[in-house]
Amino acid sequence: MSETPATDVARLRAALEGARDALACDAAGVGPLGDVLTRLSGPELAEFMRLADDVKARAGAAQIRVTAEAAHRGEFTSARRGVGSVHGWVRDNAPSLRQDGAGHIAQLAQDVACSVPGGLWSTQGPGAGAYADPDQPEGIVWARVITGEVGARLGLKVLREISRMEEMLMPQAVPTVAKAMTDFGVQWGAGEVPKVRTEMIARFGRPGELDDVQDRLRSGAYLSSPRLNDGDVTAYELALTPQQAAMLEAAIGPLSRPAPNEVTGERDLRPAGQRRAEALAAVCGRVAGEDAAAKATPGGASTTVHVGINLDDLLSLFPDTDTDTDTDMGATETEHTVDASAGAGAGVKAGCGRVMVSRAQATVLSPAIVRQMACDADIIPVVFGADGEILDVGRAVRLFTEGQRRALWHRDKTCTYPGCDVPAGWAKAHHLIHWVDGGPTDLGYAALLCQRHHTHVHDKRLIAAVHPPDEHGASVTWDLSPGSYDRDLPTHLNQIRRERAKQRATAQQRAAQRARLDTGPPDPWVDQPPEHVIQAWVEEWMADEQDRERWETRRNAEFDDALATMLDEERTNTA
Repeated sequence: MSETPATDVARLRAALEGARDALACDAAGVGPLGDVLTRLSGPELAEFMRLADDVKARAGAAQIRVTAEAAHRGEFTSARRGVGSVHGWVRDNAPSLRQDGAGHIAQLAQDVACSVPGGLWSTQGPGAGAYADPDQPEGIVWARVITGEVGARLGLKVLREISRMEEMLMPQAVPTVAKAMTDFGVQWGAGEVPKVRTEMIARFGRPGELDDVQDRLRSGAYLSSPRLNDGDVTAYELALTPQQAAMLEAAIGPLSRPAPNEVTGERDLRPAGQRRAEALAAVCGRVAGEDAAAKATPGGASTTVHVGINLDDLLSLFPDTDTDTDTDMGATETEHTVDASAGAGAGVKAGCGRVMVSRAQATVLSPAIVRQMACDADIIPVVFGADGEILDVGRAVRLFTEGQRRALWHRDKTCTYPGCDVPAGWAKAHHLIHWVDGGPTDLGYAALLCQRHHTHVHDKRLIAAVHPPDEHGASVTWDLSPGSYDRDLPTHLNQIRRERAKQRATAQQRAAQRARLDTGPPDPWVDQPPEHVIQAWVEEWMADEQDRERWETRRNAEFDDALATMLDEERTNTA
Protein backbone atom coordinates (compact mmCIF):
# COMPACT_ATOMS: atom_id res chain seq x y z
CA MET A 1 0.00 0.00 0.00
CA SER A 2 1.40 3.38 -0.96
CA GLU A 3 2.30 5.80 1.87
CA THR A 4 -0.15 8.66 2.44
CA PRO A 5 1.44 12.17 2.32
CA ALA A 6 1.68 13.82 5.69
CA THR A 7 -1.09 16.28 6.37
CA ASP A 8 -0.76 19.64 8.07
CA VAL A 9 -2.21 18.11 11.21
CA ALA A 10 0.33 15.34 11.19
CA ARG A 11 3.20 17.76 10.67
CA LEU A 12 2.02 19.97 13.55
CA ARG A 13 1.57 16.95 15.80
CA ALA A 14 5.04 15.74 14.95
CA ALA A 15 6.56 19.17 15.66
CA LEU A 16 4.90 19.37 19.08
CA GLU A 17 5.89 15.82 19.93
CA GLY A 18 9.46 16.60 18.89
CA ALA A 19 9.58 19.65 21.15
CA ARG A 20 8.13 17.61 23.99
CA ASP A 21 10.62 14.80 23.52
CA ALA A 22 13.54 17.22 23.30
CA LEU A 23 12.70 18.63 26.72
CA ALA A 24 11.69 15.34 28.35
CA CYS A 25 13.60 13.81 31.24
CA ASP A 26 13.07 11.22 33.95
CA ALA A 27 13.05 11.71 37.74
CA ALA A 28 16.83 11.58 37.77
CA GLY A 29 17.08 14.40 35.23
CA VAL A 30 18.24 12.09 32.43
CA GLY A 31 17.13 13.22 28.98
CA PRO A 32 18.26 15.21 25.95
CA LEU A 33 18.57 18.42 27.96
CA GLY A 34 20.22 16.75 30.93
CA ASP A 35 22.77 15.05 28.68
CA VAL A 36 24.13 18.39 27.41
CA LEU A 37 23.30 20.75 30.27
CA THR A 38 26.62 20.45 32.06
CA ARG A 39 28.52 21.06 28.82
CA LEU A 40 26.83 24.37 28.06
CA SER A 41 28.82 27.56 28.50
CA GLY A 42 27.45 30.61 30.30
CA PRO A 43 26.22 32.32 27.12
CA GLU A 44 24.71 29.03 25.93
CA LEU A 45 22.81 28.63 29.20
CA ALA A 46 21.32 32.10 28.68
CA GLU A 47 20.49 31.22 25.06
CA PHE A 48 18.76 27.98 26.05
CA MET A 49 16.85 29.84 28.78
CA ARG A 50 15.51 32.30 26.19
CA LEU A 51 14.59 29.48 23.79
CA ALA A 52 12.76 27.56 26.53
CA ASP A 53 10.88 30.69 27.49
CA ASP A 54 9.90 31.31 23.88
CA VAL A 55 8.66 27.73 23.55
CA LYS A 56 6.66 28.08 26.77
CA ALA A 57 5.09 31.40 25.69
CA ARG A 58 4.10 30.08 22.27
CA ALA A 59 2.78 26.85 23.81
CA GLY A 60 0.67 28.94 26.18
CA ALA A 61 -0.72 30.95 23.28
CA ALA A 62 -1.50 27.70 21.46
CA GLN A 63 -3.39 26.40 24.51
CA ILE A 64 -5.52 29.56 24.59
CA ARG A 65 -6.34 29.27 20.88
CA VAL A 66 -7.12 25.56 21.16
CA THR A 67 -9.40 26.21 24.15
CA ALA A 68 -11.15 29.07 22.33
CA GLU A 69 -11.80 26.77 19.33
CA ALA A 70 -13.17 24.09 21.64
CA ALA A 71 -15.38 26.62 23.43
CA HIS A 72 -16.71 27.95 20.10
CA ARG A 73 -17.63 24.42 19.03
CA GLY A 74 -19.06 23.47 22.41
CA GLU A 75 -16.64 20.58 22.83
CA PHE A 76 -16.63 20.81 26.58
CA THR A 77 -20.37 20.14 26.80
CA SER A 78 -20.41 17.32 24.28
CA ALA A 79 -17.48 15.64 26.00
CA ARG A 80 -19.39 15.65 29.28
CA ARG A 81 -22.88 15.12 27.86
CA GLY A 82 -24.02 18.69 28.36
CA VAL A 83 -22.85 19.16 31.93
CA GLY A 84 -19.22 20.18 31.40
CA SER A 85 -17.44 23.51 31.48
CA VAL A 86 -14.52 25.14 29.73
CA HIS A 87 -12.59 25.08 32.99
CA GLY A 88 -13.18 21.36 33.43
CA TRP A 89 -12.21 20.67 29.82
CA VAL A 90 -8.91 22.53 30.27
CA ARG A 91 -8.13 20.68 33.52
CA ASP A 92 -8.85 17.32 31.88
CA ASN A 93 -6.70 17.91 28.82
CA ALA A 94 -3.90 20.05 30.30
CA PRO A 95 -3.12 18.47 33.70
CA SER A 96 -0.20 20.82 34.41
CA LEU A 97 -2.65 23.73 34.43
CA ARG A 98 -4.43 22.24 37.44
CA GLN A 99 -1.64 23.77 39.54
CA ASP A 100 -2.24 27.26 38.19
CA GLY A 101 -3.65 28.93 35.10
CA ALA A 102 -6.55 26.71 34.04
CA GLY A 103 -9.14 29.25 35.17
CA HIS A 104 -7.49 32.16 33.34
CA ILE A 105 -7.19 30.27 30.06
CA ALA A 106 -10.76 29.01 30.29
CA GLN A 107 -12.16 32.46 31.06
CA LEU A 108 -10.30 34.26 28.27
CA ALA A 109 -11.08 31.56 25.70
CA GLN A 110 -14.75 31.59 26.61
CA ASP A 111 -14.91 35.40 26.41
CA VAL A 112 -13.38 35.27 22.92
CA ALA A 113 -15.73 32.53 21.72
CA CYS A 114 -18.83 34.25 23.07
CA SER A 115 -17.93 37.62 21.53
CA VAL A 116 -18.18 36.34 17.92
CA PRO A 117 -21.53 36.48 16.13
CA GLY A 118 -22.69 33.14 14.82
CA GLY A 119 -21.04 31.99 11.63
CA LEU A 120 -18.22 34.53 11.82
CA TRP A 121 -15.58 32.27 13.41
CA SER A 122 -12.63 31.60 11.13
CA THR A 123 -9.82 29.07 11.22
CA GLN A 124 -7.72 31.81 12.82
CA GLY A 125 -10.25 32.54 15.57
CA PRO A 126 -12.71 35.43 15.78
CA GLY A 127 -13.55 36.87 12.37
CA ALA A 128 -15.75 39.62 13.81
CA GLY A 129 -16.58 41.25 17.12
CA ALA A 130 -14.44 43.16 19.59
CA TYR A 131 -11.59 40.61 19.63
CA ALA A 132 -11.22 40.94 15.86
CA ASP A 133 -11.11 44.75 15.92
CA PRO A 134 -7.52 46.05 16.28
CA ASP A 135 -8.83 49.42 17.53
CA GLN A 136 -10.76 47.95 20.45
CA PRO A 137 -9.10 46.99 23.80
CA GLU A 138 -10.11 43.35 23.23
CA GLY A 139 -8.48 43.29 19.79
CA ILE A 140 -5.34 44.99 21.07
CA VAL A 141 -4.95 42.39 23.81
CA TRP A 142 -5.88 39.38 21.63
CA ALA A 143 -3.31 40.30 18.98
CA ARG A 144 -0.57 40.02 21.61
CA VAL A 145 -2.07 36.93 23.25
CA ILE A 146 -1.90 34.78 20.10
CA THR A 147 1.79 35.65 19.62
CA GLY A 148 2.61 34.48 23.14
CA GLU A 149 3.70 37.93 24.33
CA VAL A 150 0.73 38.29 26.69
CA GLY A 151 -0.54 35.47 28.89
CA ALA A 152 -4.14 34.75 29.78
CA ARG A 153 -3.87 36.20 33.29
CA LEU A 154 -2.42 39.51 32.07
CA GLY A 155 -4.90 39.73 29.21
CA LEU A 156 -7.86 39.31 31.56
CA LYS A 157 -6.41 41.82 34.06
CA VAL A 158 -5.97 44.52 31.39
CA LEU A 159 -9.46 44.00 29.99
CA ARG A 160 -11.05 44.13 33.45
CA GLU A 161 -9.20 47.35 34.27
CA ILE A 162 -10.28 48.92 30.97
CA SER A 163 -13.90 47.86 31.59
CA ARG A 164 -13.73 49.48 35.02
CA MET A 165 -12.20 52.72 33.73
CA GLU A 166 -13.86 53.09 30.32
CA GLU A 167 -16.56 55.53 31.40
CA MET A 168 -13.94 57.67 33.17
CA LEU A 169 -11.71 58.00 30.08
CA MET A 170 -11.95 60.17 27.01
CA PRO A 171 -13.36 57.85 24.28
CA GLN A 172 -10.49 58.44 21.87
CA ALA A 173 -7.96 57.59 24.58
CA VAL A 174 -9.26 54.09 25.39
CA PRO A 175 -7.02 52.26 22.84
CA THR A 176 -4.00 54.23 24.04
CA VAL A 177 -4.70 53.29 27.66
CA ALA A 178 -5.17 49.62 26.69
CA LYS A 179 -1.79 49.58 24.95
CA ALA A 180 -0.08 51.38 27.83
CA MET A 181 -1.48 49.04 30.47
CA THR A 182 -0.58 45.99 28.40
CA ASP A 183 2.98 47.26 27.95
CA PHE A 184 3.25 47.90 31.69
CA GLY A 185 1.94 44.42 32.50
CA VAL A 186 4.37 42.76 30.06
CA GLN A 187 7.21 44.54 31.85
CA TRP A 188 6.13 44.19 35.48
CA GLY A 189 3.43 41.52 35.69
CA ALA A 190 -0.34 41.31 35.88
CA GLY A 191 -0.46 42.09 39.60
CA GLU A 192 1.08 45.51 39.04
CA VAL A 193 -1.39 46.68 36.37
CA PRO A 194 -3.93 48.25 38.80
CA LYS A 195 -1.19 50.52 40.12
CA VAL A 196 -1.24 52.62 36.93
CA ARG A 197 -5.01 53.10 37.02
CA THR A 198 -4.84 56.47 38.75
CA GLU A 199 -2.07 57.64 36.40
CA MET A 200 -4.16 56.71 33.36
CA ILE A 201 -7.21 58.57 34.72
CA ALA A 202 -5.07 61.60 35.49
CA ARG A 203 -3.63 61.70 31.95
CA PHE A 204 -6.54 60.47 29.82
CA GLY A 205 -9.60 60.88 32.05
CA ARG A 206 -12.61 63.10 31.47
CA PRO A 207 -12.42 66.58 33.06
CA GLY A 208 -12.80 66.40 36.85
CA GLU A 209 -12.88 62.59 36.85
CA LEU A 210 -9.80 62.18 39.05
CA ASP A 211 -11.27 64.53 41.66
CA ASP A 212 -14.47 62.48 41.74
CA VAL A 213 -12.55 59.20 42.03
CA GLN A 214 -10.48 60.37 44.97
CA ASP A 215 -13.51 61.92 46.68
CA ARG A 216 -15.20 58.52 46.54
CA LEU A 217 -12.15 56.89 48.06
CA ARG A 218 -12.66 58.64 51.39
CA SER A 219 -15.55 56.37 52.33
CA GLY A 220 -13.32 53.35 51.72
CA ALA A 221 -10.61 54.40 54.16
CA TYR A 222 -10.69 52.60 57.51
CA LEU A 223 -8.72 51.60 60.57
CA SER A 224 -9.97 48.50 62.34
CA SER A 225 -10.26 48.01 66.07
CA PRO A 226 -7.31 46.17 67.66
CA ARG A 227 -7.32 42.39 67.43
CA LEU A 228 -5.06 40.20 69.57
CA ASN A 229 -3.26 37.69 67.36
CA ASP A 230 -1.21 34.64 68.25
CA GLY A 231 1.93 35.62 70.12
CA ASP A 232 0.10 38.50 71.82
CA VAL A 233 0.77 40.86 68.91
CA THR A 234 -2.10 43.31 68.46
CA ALA A 235 -3.12 43.54 64.80
CA TYR A 236 -4.86 46.36 62.93
CA GLU A 237 -6.16 46.54 59.38
CA LEU A 238 -5.61 49.85 57.62
CA ALA A 239 -6.65 51.27 54.24
CA LEU A 240 -5.96 54.89 53.32
CA THR A 241 -6.75 57.32 50.54
CA PRO A 242 -3.79 58.50 48.43
CA GLN A 243 -3.69 61.76 50.38
CA GLN A 244 -3.74 59.97 53.74
CA ALA A 245 -1.11 57.48 52.60
CA ALA A 246 1.16 60.30 51.41
CA MET A 247 0.86 62.06 54.78
CA LEU A 248 1.53 58.84 56.69
CA GLU A 249 4.61 57.98 54.65
CA ALA A 250 5.92 61.52 54.97
CA ALA A 251 5.62 61.20 58.75
CA ILE A 252 7.04 57.71 59.29
CA GLY A 253 9.34 57.41 56.27
CA PRO A 254 12.33 59.29 57.73
CA LEU A 255 11.87 57.62 61.13
CA SER A 256 11.72 54.10 59.70
CA ARG A 257 14.99 54.12 57.78
CA PRO A 258 17.76 51.83 59.05
CA ALA A 259 19.85 53.74 61.59
CA PRO A 260 23.24 52.11 62.15
CA ASN A 261 25.22 53.78 64.92
CA GLU A 262 28.51 55.11 63.57
CA VAL A 263 29.79 55.96 67.05
CA THR A 264 29.25 52.59 68.75
CA GLY A 265 29.40 50.50 65.58
CA GLU A 266 25.99 48.92 66.29
CA ARG A 267 24.06 47.74 63.24
CA ASP A 268 20.35 48.35 62.94
CA LEU A 269 19.09 44.77 62.75
CA ARG A 270 15.40 45.60 63.09
CA PRO A 271 13.23 44.24 60.23
CA ALA A 272 11.53 46.82 58.02
CA GLY A 273 8.13 46.03 59.53
CA GLN A 274 9.39 46.62 63.06
CA ARG A 275 11.02 49.91 62.06
CA ARG A 276 7.78 51.15 60.48
CA ALA A 277 5.70 50.09 63.49
CA GLU A 278 8.05 51.86 65.90
CA ALA A 279 8.05 54.96 63.70
CA LEU A 280 4.24 55.05 63.72
CA ALA A 281 4.19 54.62 67.51
CA ALA A 282 6.69 57.47 67.87
CA VAL A 283 4.54 59.79 65.73
CA CYS A 284 1.38 58.93 67.68
CA GLY A 285 3.17 59.35 71.02
CA ARG A 286 4.50 62.75 70.04
CA VAL A 287 1.11 64.03 68.86
CA ALA A 288 -0.66 62.75 71.99
CA GLY A 289 2.01 64.24 74.25
CA GLU A 290 1.87 67.65 72.54
CA ASP A 291 -1.92 67.70 72.72
CA ALA A 292 -1.93 66.84 76.40
CA ALA A 293 0.86 69.28 77.25
CA ALA A 294 -0.99 72.08 75.44
CA LYS A 295 -3.91 71.68 77.88
CA ALA A 296 -1.60 72.38 80.83
CA THR A 297 -3.13 69.63 82.95
CA PRO A 298 -1.51 66.89 85.04
CA GLY A 299 -1.96 64.60 82.06
CA GLY A 300 0.64 66.49 80.08
CA ALA A 301 2.71 63.34 79.63
CA SER A 302 2.05 61.02 76.70
CA THR A 303 0.39 58.30 78.81
CA THR A 304 -1.42 57.96 82.10
CA VAL A 305 -0.72 54.82 84.10
CA HIS A 306 -3.33 53.44 86.52
CA VAL A 307 -1.57 51.20 89.02
CA GLY A 308 -3.60 48.44 90.63
CA ILE A 309 -1.54 47.29 93.60
CA ASN A 310 -1.90 46.11 97.18
CA LEU A 311 -0.58 48.23 100.01
CA ASP A 312 2.48 46.10 100.86
CA ASP A 313 3.67 46.11 97.26
CA LEU A 314 3.07 49.84 97.05
CA LEU A 315 5.47 50.46 99.93
CA SER A 316 8.19 48.39 98.24
CA LEU A 317 7.56 49.94 94.82
CA PHE A 318 7.97 53.52 96.06
CA PRO A 319 10.90 53.33 98.50
CA ASP A 320 11.06 57.07 99.20
CA THR A 321 7.98 59.27 99.00
CA ASP A 322 9.95 62.49 99.44
CA THR A 323 10.39 63.22 95.74
CA ASP A 324 10.56 66.48 93.90
CA THR A 325 7.53 65.80 91.75
CA ASP A 326 4.64 68.14 91.12
CA THR A 327 1.34 66.79 92.37
CA ASP A 328 -1.84 67.59 90.43
CA MET A 329 -5.18 65.99 89.73
CA GLY A 330 -6.87 64.52 86.71
CA ALA A 331 -6.17 63.27 83.22
CA THR A 332 -6.74 64.57 79.70
CA GLU A 333 -8.90 63.05 77.02
CA THR A 334 -5.91 62.27 74.79
CA GLU A 335 -4.11 60.13 77.36
CA HIS A 336 -3.66 56.38 77.23
CA THR A 337 -4.64 54.79 80.55
CA VAL A 338 -2.87 51.68 81.84
CA ASP A 339 -3.62 49.58 84.94
CA ALA A 340 -0.17 48.52 86.17
CA SER A 341 -0.76 45.63 88.55
CA ALA A 342 2.25 44.75 90.65
CA GLY A 343 0.35 42.89 93.34
CA ALA A 344 -2.75 40.86 94.12
CA GLY A 345 -6.35 41.87 94.63
CA ALA A 346 -9.70 42.45 92.92
CA GLY A 347 -8.98 40.07 90.09
CA VAL A 348 -5.89 42.07 89.15
CA LYS A 349 -3.26 39.76 87.73
CA ALA A 350 -0.08 39.84 89.84
CA GLY A 351 3.11 41.05 88.25
CA CYS A 352 1.65 42.56 85.11
CA GLY A 353 -0.08 45.63 83.73
CA ARG A 354 -3.46 45.71 82.06
CA VAL A 355 -4.72 48.38 79.65
CA MET A 356 -7.97 50.01 80.72
CA VAL A 357 -10.46 52.60 79.44
CA SER A 358 -9.43 52.38 75.77
CA ARG A 359 -9.96 50.24 72.65
CA ALA A 360 -6.94 48.19 73.76
CA GLN A 361 -8.68 47.24 77.00
CA ALA A 362 -7.47 44.03 78.72
CA THR A 363 -4.17 44.01 76.82
CA VAL A 364 -1.58 42.64 79.24
CA LEU A 365 1.75 44.45 79.66
CA SER A 366 4.86 43.07 81.29
CA PRO A 367 6.29 44.86 84.36
CA ALA A 368 9.30 45.97 82.31
CA ILE A 369 7.05 47.67 79.74
CA VAL A 370 5.06 49.35 82.51
CA ARG A 371 8.30 50.69 84.00
CA GLN A 372 9.32 52.02 80.60
CA MET A 373 5.96 53.72 80.05
CA ALA A 374 6.20 55.27 83.52
CA CYS A 375 9.31 57.19 82.40
CA ASP A 376 7.09 59.51 80.39
CA ALA A 377 3.74 59.08 82.07
CA ASP A 378 1.42 60.23 84.80
CA ILE A 379 0.97 57.70 87.60
CA ILE A 380 -2.45 57.24 89.18
CA PRO A 381 -2.13 54.56 91.88
CA VAL A 382 -5.24 52.44 92.49
CA VAL A 383 -4.39 50.72 95.81
CA PHE A 384 -6.03 47.38 96.63
CA GLY A 385 -6.26 45.70 100.02
CA ALA A 386 -5.55 42.06 100.76
CA ASP A 387 -9.18 41.15 99.96
CA GLY A 388 -9.29 43.13 96.75
CA GLU A 389 -11.12 46.17 98.09
CA ILE A 390 -10.03 49.56 96.77
CA LEU A 391 -8.24 51.42 99.54
CA ASP A 392 -7.33 54.59 97.68
CA VAL A 393 -7.33 56.16 94.24
CA GLY A 394 -4.24 58.35 94.19
CA ARG A 395 -3.58 61.70 92.62
CA ALA A 396 -1.89 62.10 89.26
CA VAL A 397 1.83 62.69 89.74
CA ARG A 398 3.47 64.78 87.03
CA LEU A 399 6.82 63.18 86.27
CA PHE A 400 8.34 65.93 84.13
CA THR A 401 6.82 69.36 83.91
CA GLU A 402 6.63 71.31 80.70
CA GLY A 403 9.39 73.60 81.94
CA GLN A 404 11.64 70.66 82.73
CA ARG A 405 11.08 69.19 79.28
CA ARG A 406 11.96 72.48 77.61
CA ALA A 407 15.11 72.72 79.72
CA LEU A 408 16.07 69.22 78.56
CA TRP A 409 15.46 70.21 74.95
CA HIS A 410 17.87 73.13 75.30
CA ARG A 411 20.46 71.12 77.24
CA ASP A 412 20.50 67.86 75.27
CA LYS A 413 19.25 69.11 71.86
CA THR A 414 19.00 65.52 70.52
CA CYS A 415 18.66 61.97 71.79
CA THR A 416 21.56 61.49 74.20
CA TYR A 417 22.37 57.90 73.18
CA PRO A 418 25.83 57.85 71.55
CA GLY A 419 25.65 58.35 67.79
CA CYS A 420 21.92 59.19 67.66
CA ASP A 421 20.80 62.55 66.27
CA VAL A 422 17.01 62.32 66.60
CA PRO A 423 15.83 65.89 67.37
CA ALA A 424 14.74 66.80 70.89
CA GLY A 425 11.13 67.25 69.80
CA TRP A 426 10.93 63.54 68.95
CA ALA A 427 12.65 62.37 72.13
CA LYS A 428 11.24 61.38 75.52
CA ALA A 429 12.35 62.52 78.95
CA HIS A 430 13.88 59.47 80.60
CA HIS A 431 14.51 58.99 84.34
CA LEU A 432 18.14 57.90 84.65
CA ILE A 433 17.10 56.41 88.01
CA HIS A 434 13.67 54.97 87.28
CA TRP A 435 10.85 56.75 89.02
CA VAL A 436 9.46 53.51 90.43
CA ASP A 437 12.87 52.84 92.01
CA GLY A 438 12.74 56.15 93.85
CA GLY A 439 14.51 58.31 91.28
CA PRO A 440 13.88 62.06 91.55
CA THR A 441 12.24 64.09 88.83
CA ASP A 442 14.86 66.75 88.25
CA LEU A 443 17.30 67.66 85.49
CA GLY A 444 20.25 66.06 87.26
CA TYR A 445 18.67 62.63 86.80
CA ALA A 446 17.03 63.09 83.39
CA ALA A 447 18.06 62.69 79.75
CA LEU A 448 16.36 62.74 76.36
CA LEU A 449 16.01 59.44 74.48
CA CYS A 450 14.31 58.63 71.19
CA GLN A 451 11.71 55.85 71.21
CA ARG A 452 14.13 53.27 69.81
CA HIS A 453 16.89 53.94 72.32
CA HIS A 454 14.41 54.41 75.17
CA THR A 455 13.38 50.80 74.59
CA HIS A 456 17.00 49.72 74.16
CA VAL A 457 18.09 51.37 77.43
CA HIS A 458 15.33 49.60 79.36
CA ASP A 459 16.00 46.26 77.67
CA LYS A 460 19.75 46.37 78.33
CA ARG A 461 19.33 48.01 81.76
CA LEU A 462 21.72 50.91 81.04
CA ILE A 463 22.50 53.96 83.15
CA ALA A 464 23.98 57.38 82.41
CA ALA A 465 25.53 60.26 84.31
CA VAL A 466 24.75 63.97 83.97
CA HIS A 467 27.69 66.38 84.12
CA PRO A 468 28.65 69.87 82.91
CA PRO A 469 28.95 70.12 79.12
CA ASP A 470 32.12 68.56 77.73
CA GLU A 471 34.17 69.80 74.77
CA HIS A 472 31.46 68.48 72.42
CA GLY A 473 28.64 70.14 74.35
CA ALA A 474 27.30 66.83 75.66
CA SER A 475 25.95 66.77 79.22
CA VAL A 476 25.04 63.06 79.41
CA THR A 477 27.42 60.08 79.24
CA TRP A 478 26.03 56.56 78.94
CA ASP A 479 27.55 53.40 80.38
CA LEU A 480 26.80 50.94 77.57
CA SER A 481 27.80 47.78 79.45
CA PRO A 482 24.67 45.60 79.84
CA GLY A 483 23.26 45.68 83.38
CA SER A 484 25.06 48.89 84.34
CA TYR A 485 21.80 50.24 85.79
CA ASP A 486 21.41 47.38 88.27
CA ARG A 487 25.09 47.49 89.14
CA ASP A 488 25.16 51.22 89.97
CA LEU A 489 21.61 51.61 91.34
CA PRO A 490 22.47 51.16 95.08
CA THR A 491 25.22 53.78 94.85
CA HIS A 492 22.94 56.28 93.15
CA LEU A 493 20.07 55.68 95.57
CA ASN A 494 22.38 56.28 98.54
CA GLN A 495 23.57 59.48 96.90
CA ILE A 496 19.98 60.61 96.32
CA ARG A 497 19.09 59.95 99.97
CA ARG A 498 22.10 61.92 101.15
CA GLU A 499 21.16 64.83 98.89
CA ARG A 500 17.59 64.82 100.19
CA ALA A 501 18.78 64.64 103.79
CA LYS A 502 21.12 67.57 103.13
CA GLN A 503 18.28 69.57 101.56
CA ARG A 504 16.04 68.89 104.56
CA ALA A 505 18.80 69.85 106.99
CA THR A 506 19.48 73.08 105.07
CA ALA A 507 15.80 73.95 105.07
CA GLN A 508 15.55 73.35 108.84
CA GLN A 509 18.67 75.42 109.47
CA ARG A 510 17.32 78.35 107.48
CA ALA A 511 14.01 78.13 109.32
CA ALA A 512 15.86 78.23 112.65
CA GLN A 513 17.90 81.24 111.53
CA ARG A 514 14.77 83.11 110.53
CA ALA A 515 13.23 82.30 113.92
CA ARG A 516 16.28 83.76 115.78
CA LEU A 517 16.25 86.92 113.66
CA ASP A 518 12.57 87.58 114.36
CA THR A 519 12.52 90.07 117.34
CA GLY A 520 8.86 90.87 117.14
CA PRO A 521 5.87 90.79 114.89
CA PRO A 522 6.51 92.25 111.43
CA ASP A 523 5.05 95.61 110.53
CA PRO A 524 2.11 94.77 108.25
CA TRP A 525 2.33 98.15 106.52
CA VAL A 526 5.99 97.98 105.55
CA ASP A 527 6.55 97.82 101.78
CA GLN A 528 2.80 97.58 101.13
CA PRO A 529 2.10 97.28 97.35
CA PRO A 530 -0.05 99.96 95.70
CA GLU A 531 -3.79 99.50 95.78
CA HIS A 532 -4.12 98.78 92.04
CA VAL A 533 -1.50 96.00 92.31
CA ILE A 534 -3.37 94.37 95.17
CA GLN A 535 -6.63 94.63 93.20
CA ALA A 536 -4.99 92.98 90.18
CA TRP A 537 -3.68 90.15 92.38
CA VAL A 538 -7.14 89.58 93.82
CA GLU A 539 -8.76 89.47 90.38
CA GLU A 540 -6.12 87.10 89.07
CA TRP A 541 -6.53 84.84 92.10
CA MET A 542 -10.30 84.77 91.71
CA ALA A 543 -10.02 83.91 88.00
CA ASP A 544 -7.56 81.12 88.81
CA GLU A 545 -9.88 79.77 91.49
CA GLN A 546 -12.80 79.73 89.07
CA ASP A 547 -10.73 77.95 86.43
CA ARG A 548 -9.50 75.47 89.02
CA GLU A 549 -13.04 74.72 90.22
CA ARG A 550 -14.32 74.19 86.67
CA TRP A 551 -11.38 71.98 85.79
CA GLU A 552 -11.68 69.97 89.03
CA THR A 553 -15.42 69.43 88.46
CA ARG A 554 -14.79 68.18 84.93
CA ARG A 555 -11.90 65.99 86.06
CA ASN A 556 -13.90 64.43 88.89
CA ALA A 557 -16.74 63.58 86.51
CA GLU A 558 -14.38 61.96 84.00
CA PHE A 559 -12.51 60.05 86.67
CA ASP A 560 -15.73 58.86 88.36
CA ASP A 561 -16.96 57.52 85.01
CA ALA A 562 -13.68 55.70 84.37
CA LEU A 563 -13.59 54.27 87.90
CA ALA A 564 -17.19 53.11 87.71
CA THR A 565 -16.44 51.35 84.42
CA MET A 566 -13.42 49.65 85.98
CA LEU A 567 -15.39 48.49 89.03
CA ASP A 568 -18.22 47.15 86.86
CA GLU A 569 -15.71 45.16 84.82
CA GLU A 570 -14.05 43.79 87.95
CA ARG A 571 -17.43 42.72 89.38
CA THR A 572 -18.32 41.07 86.08
CA ASN A 573 -15.00 39.21 85.95
CA THR A 574 -15.35 38.12 89.60
CA ALA A 575 -18.90 36.89 88.98
